[in-house]
Amino acid sequence: MNNNLSSYIKRYIELTEEENELFQSFLKNTVLKKGDFLLKAGQTCTAKYFVVKGCVRLYYIDGKGNEQIIHFGLDNWWITEYDSLINKNPSNIYIQAIEDTLLLTLNQTSFEKLTLEIPKINTLFRIIMEKTFIASQRRLEYMLSYSGKELYQKFVSQNPEFLQRVPQYVIASYLGMTPEFYSKIRSNTI
Repeated sequence: MNNNLSSYIKRYIELTEEENELFQSFLKNTVLKKGDFLLKAGQTCTAKYFVVKGCVRLYYIDGKGNEQIIHFGLDNWWITEYDSLINKNPSNIYIQAIEDTLLLTLNQTSFEKLTLEIPKINTLFRIIMEKTFIASQRRLEYMLSYSGKELYQKFVSQNPEFLQRVPQYVIASYLGMTPEFYSKIRSNTI
């Protein structure tokens, strides 16, 4: 049984020991080396992923060939490509390991069976989706309201662990900046 996941679940819903064991029996281990892809554009996403240890990025490539980071998944976070998963269509998104990563994979078929056996799991994933939506909404608000320097400062104050684990050019992309502009902000030349 994965204790990271058990602790995560307890923050949102109460499961009995038997329910927790049943939930975790539906999960499969997935190991990614740094640079490996969990999902590539053109593939259809079929699962939700819990990051036990490691870091992944969810991104797309824009019309100019630039990577645009949408989301990260660090230790004890869920990540997936919901549009592809829910609508069963090919993704235009990539999910790639930034560092060696251990994931627990919950495929959609197992998820649907699991929610019939433990209806509280629907509540857990509703809460996860709500928190993800709020974070996306907040990020958009920050990007539209703050200067580059303010955006960087807000990001650093709320996510200090990212600076140690995520390459600067990836953080720059996530913040909607060029690597050069990001570097100038970090060195306080702006």
